[in-house]
Amino acid sequence: MFTILLSILLMSCTSQRRVAYFRDMDASSAEAINRAFNETHEARIAVGDFLSIIVSGLDPMAVAPFNIPIATFASPGSNQAQVMPTIQPYIVDFNGNINFPVVGKIHLAGLTRSQAVERIEQKLEPFLRDAIVTLQFLHFQVNVLGEVARPGTFTIRNERVTILEALAMAGDMTIFGRRNNVLVIRENNGELEFARLNLNSDEIFTSPFYYLQQNDVVYVEPNVMRAVTGVNIPLYLSAITTLASVISVIFVVTNSR
Repeated sequence: MFTILLSILLMSCTSQRRVAYFRDMDASSAEAINRAFNETHEARIAVGDFLSIIVSGLDPMAVAPFNIPIATFASPGSNQAQVMPTIQPYIVDFNGNINFPVVGKIHLAGLTRSQAVERIEQKLEPFLRDAIVTLQFLHFQVNVLGEVARPGTFTIRNERVTILEALAMAGDMTIFGRRNNVLVIRENNGELEFARLNLNSDEIFTSPFYYLQQNDVVYVEPNVMRAVTGVNIPLYLSAITTLASVISVIFVVTNSR
């Protein structure tokens, strides 16, 4: 019985050490982290993205053909259309292009927001002077699964999210999540990329997966304690009960002689 209690105590101490983040970090590592930290991160446009692109300028009539408003009918069966102020989103096709009014196809996949704006403005130069292009990501989402408090899909408004922020939105890891082996799954140019991040190490801040891209999947694996508590506790309790019964029978038989 003493051995069982000792094992439980040691397991508890070990699990407490594993729950903490960034155990390997100290003040001396801050300088190296800041030298490599990518503060200017920008999300890149990918196939399947929904983009809001609005062209504006001094002459509203001149820029109107480059904006496609949503048209709806006044009533069912009516031929009278109403133009809504909302602009239709552009979908990046499998070739990485959008089909832009007047201009035609523009390749945007792989570009950051600022790069995409510059490219669209260049395409508009033959038609407009001093056009202003505003581009926003729509439906920028990341997915967090596994040993977190609230797994799910989360929409990011500013297209800039770190793995730590994504975990915070999911309510943080449970005590059963592996801090040293968090999996990130990313689709890049039609191919899947996999990275395993150690949240106990300062190397996470310089990883290309520290900042998440749209549609990334973060999976937190369960640790050994989850297997013990989630599956085998009834078995362990049964074994301990049986062992205690055997010891009691042996004790009674021995003392009766």
